[in-house]
Amino acid sequence: MNDAPLTSSASPLACRGIRAATVADTNTAEDILEATTELLTAVIGLNNIVPEEVVSAVFTTTPDLTATFPAIAARELGWAEVPLLCAHEMAVPGALDRVVRILLHVNTPRTAAEIRHVYLKEARALRPDWAIPDDELAALLGRPLSATPGDRA
Repeated sequence: MNDAPLTSSASPLACRGIRAATVADTNTAEDILEATTELLTAVIGLNNIVPEEVVSAVFTTTPDLTATFPAIAARELGWAEVPLLCAHEMAVPGALDRVVRILLHVNTPRTAAEIRHVYLKEARALRPDWAIPDDELAALLGRPLSATPGDRA
């Protein structure tokens, strides 16, 4: 048994929450998984996440998205050991439709201020203060962002 102390010169790990949201084009499994994969890819890249650092992930959709579980996108990215949960958001009148949201719990040495939250497409209106420039996201994804009418400021 190794009795070495668990200290190092590196920054201590903390469990941080990372928020993200996007909009699926339609209520189809293909569109929900495409939107979720794009969102996860951006969150992973901006925060240098590896699956071993992810404590858990909660995926929610607005009640109008029912074709599939968005967590399948995380499984397809290799998150086999990460506990994932899917649920529906509250049905608030006038709220944005077709929204996929993610709350990741990640062990990281980053401070809360260093965490990059990601809001794509029309979901940018939910947290404009956390908007990531299109060119930065396109470079991260290796392709232009999938466009939806009215999603560019």
